[in-house]
Amino acid sequence: MTDHAHHITTPVHVTGPGGPWHEVSEGMALRGNASVYTTWGEWLPAALAEPSLRPLLGRDWLRYKQTTDPTIRYRFVASRLAVKYTAAAALGTDPADLDLAYKIGGRPYLRGFDQIEVSLTHTDDMIAVGISRTGRIGIDTEPAHRKLSFRLLQDQVCTAAEKAELSALPEAEQPAAMLRLWTLKEAYTKALGQGLRLSFSEFGFATGSAGDAGLLAPDGTPAAPGEWAFGTYPVLDRFLISVACHDTGLNTSRDTSAATMLDENFMTMVAGLLDQR
Repeated sequence: MTDHAHHITTPVHVTGPGGPWHEVSEGMALRGNASVYTTWGEWLPAALAEPSLRPLLGRDWLRYKQTTDPTIRYRFVASRLAVKYTAAAALGTDPADLDLAYKIGGRPYLRGFDQIEVSLTHTDDMIAVGISRTGRIGIDTEPAHRKLSFRLLQDQVCTAAEKAELSALPEAEQPAAMLRLWTLKEAYTKALGQGLRLSFSEFGFATGSAGDAGLLAPDGTPAAPGEWAFGTYPVLDRFLISVACHDTGLNTSRDTSAATMLDENFMTMVAGLLDQR
């Protein structure tokens, strides 16, 4: 794990609507962030329960109904349900009471909760969701067996300092080190809202397992000390998850209950919209 990983709640494996969700609410209370991982197959029973699906999907219902490919259709609904249930656990409310919307570029957000940040990623059958009340959060996952060639990708992915460190590793260890860097950089740029628009060679991380420097400048010196926390976790014996979490330093409320975070007028408006569906 990277710098200040103890400030990040270890990702929780949830197996569908049943959770365990208490670990998400505990992580939000203790550290201001939480993340979960799951597979779309674990949400298939919920995706097939159409009588309760429409209020859960909300504004995503139409997109769900218009998607004809069954695989894409159910993977889509599984990811949206995972976001809704994760956010509901973090905020102490019902998933159907949350209004999920999207910023330009597709990043999800919760209407009425400007201080809450959400990140969603998926690959193969894996879905991962991150949520934070302390600042921006980004999450990325890749199959653990994915082989990234250091020789072919070093100029696009690595800083000069990272190139030097990876070059010193045995060749057999380089793909795993590259994959770790890739997921960390994906998570960080997702948190910034930049995606691949920010060159991966413009910022770096310590490449060794004992690296505690966190975010690094291209020359390998520490950058933005204390502002960001990072963690990398192997899950399900076949995936790697990395999380990047920003701490704004503001005295944010530890109370993340939807009932007390939202004003009464907004709650009345949301209830009215839900009744019209």
